Amino acid sequence: MPSGTNQDFIFRTTSDGILVANNQGVIERINPAAAAMLGITVESVVGRQANTVFQQNPGLLNLFIRDGEQTLNVRLPKRRLAIGVANTDASGSRIILLQDITEKQEFESRREVLVTTMAHDLRNPISAIGGFAELVEKFGTLNEQQQKFTTRIKQTASKLYDVAGSLVDLAWIEAGMPLAHQPIDMKSLVDRVVSKLSDMAQEHQVTFATSLQNPLPTVMGDQMRLEIAVHNLLHNAILYSRPETPIAIHAWGDTNELYFSIADRGIGIDDEEIELIFDRLYRSKDERIRELPGGGLGLTMAKTIVKRHGGDIWASSNLGVGSTFTFVLPVVKQEA
Repeated sequence: MPSGTNQDFIFRTTSDGILVANNQGVIERINPAAAAMLGITVESVVGRQANTVFQQNPGLLNLFIRDGEQTLNVRLPKRRLAIGVANTDASGSRIILLQDITEKQEFESRREVLVTTMAHDLRNPISAIGGFAELVEKFGTLNEQQQKFTTRIKQTASKLYDVAGSLVDLAWIEAGMPLAHQPIDMKSLVDRVVSKLSDMAQEHQVTFATSLQNPLPTVMGDQMRLEIAVHNLLHNAILYSRPETPIAIHAWGDTNELYFSIADRGIGIDDEEIELIFDRLYRSKDERIRELPGGGLGLTMAKTIVKRHGGDIWASSNLGVGSTFTFVLPVVKQEA
């Protein structure tokens, strides 16, 4: 089938809106999806100036008149919203792509409300548990064993309070709720995480040794979620590293898979616990680890996110020497 026929088929059937204007700003083509989104007909706009047709829609008009690649919000009829992306081709024609994100935005808004509400509803009884444990200590002298139990209750309640929001968010992801699906530049993602955790690394007297393949293959997925996964892995590496040791951050890949690893020289993980560390709310029996802050959700969240992206994650470790966490993700297939 000729390529022109393919392009015409995509133009007519895609759910994304497409508008094309020549270098004089005259609209030459508009597909059915764009006409439906904007509440207009193809015949009413083709051959007319974009700045005349869309003078009441500043977002869309700016996509036509601004130079270079642009990404702007575009208001649609009936209180709907689209993301508009525009660029100019070699002939000077301006091409606009519109993607309706109304449902996605509303879905994310509902998720945020649910997470906030559930976290609040969990935190109230958790706070009460910690409060009652403190009251017990004030009504009579406790023996050593009782004091140990009330201290543990308060510590556990405090940890649960801190992870309540993450626990609800984890349940949301595990329930199979949709994630974003877009190309992700893993180098930029890693750079952002390293920058965010640089102060913490300095406080713990550890350094980063970063080695990233250039270029890295592109993966598709939810950028915010994958950033959380990398953040949790690097945060743990800093927390459990010995002072004045490096943390190695390594990423590489090929046409099929992208690998990412973080290796520390820290406390390490006992062989009996290596299969348990990804379990929800699991904390090691090692007292050195129990003394450090943490709710036992970071690795669970990282594993869930990686799995939802079609990947896998694992750990290798030597107790007292250090640990390496590695995950693999499928990459975008490149055309030959």
